[in-house]
Amino acid sequence: MGFNILVTGGAGYIGSILVPELLNKGHNVTVVDNFLYGENSLAACAANPNFDVVNADVRNYEMVDPLAKKADIIIPLAALVGAPLCKKDPVGAQTINHEAPSHQFKTLSKDQWVLMPTSNSAYGSGQGSQFCTEETPLQPISIYARDKVLVEKELMERENAVSFRLATVFGMSPRMRIDLLVNDFVYRACKDSCVTLFEAHFKRNYIHVRDVTRVFLFAIENFDKMKSNIFNVGLSDANLSKLELCQVIQRHLPKFVFLEAPVGEDPDKRDYIVSNEKLEKTGFRTAHSLDSGIEELIKGFKMLKNSRYSNV
Repeated sequence: MGFNILVTGGAGYIGSILVPELLNKGHNVTVVDNFLYGENSLAACAANPNFDVVNADVRNYEMVDPLAKKADIIIPLAALVGAPLCKKDPVGAQTINHEAPSHQFKTLSKDQWVLMPTSNSAYGSGQGSQFCTEETPLQPISIYARDKVLVEKELMERENAVSFRLATVFGMSPRMRIDLLVNDFVYRACKDSCVTLFEAHFKRNYIHVRDVTRVFLFAIENFDKMKSNIFNVGLSDANLSKLELCQVIQRHLPKFVFLEAPVGEDPDKRDYIVSNEKLEKTGFRTAHSLDSGIEELIKGFKMLKNSRYSNV
């Protein structure tokens, strides 16, 4: 027998992969999304009798609270994601990324489960060659990361909660995001065959969007041994600098050229390597490598172009 699951922001980049898989596992899934980008990424789910959708903003508490109270599991995906978007709309970032989930936590019973993606961007920079574990002091350097830190602190005050500090996500999704680093670099390699790198030595960790879905499914099946914990979620063999990432992409697209800029800097100052050992000790293993994700993106970008104002 499946759970009743509420997924806020379920039509987004992660949700449009996660929601169909939850339905395939026999769960009843209700999605709340304001469809800000006009997406139809969950259209195929409409035929499933266990699927319901509510077109609403997550800050509409009058509408969302009754849905949350009926759920066994809440997966809060609704967010303004990424440092540039949050810098552009700091009020929206605060109200959606922090205030809305904080309000939701207060309305839930102690028996309801919350599985929430946070971000390993909270590790910031300056950790050097030391691996960031779940106990590493956090140094958020963006509005997005700071709000995620605040929410995670409140989340972990609950008994039945799990926080997933996601690495930089990549891979194809029905609600595609080309702005994510791996996706962006592969897109540029496919379309322009070149990219200029600022502070090319800055490192971070990566994870495929389908492995993000898999970790949520894994947590539902193994909740008793994972509850009340924070887990880094990333590929242990993919703590790579931007330069190293481009070298991996070049193996798949030999004509790809990348140059280090002699001047200038990257506004995204994240620079860290991450340990995923704690999650791996639960028995979870990733299934999608960086190389397979790049091959997937190359095929996907034969179908996509990132411009509304082009004839070619």
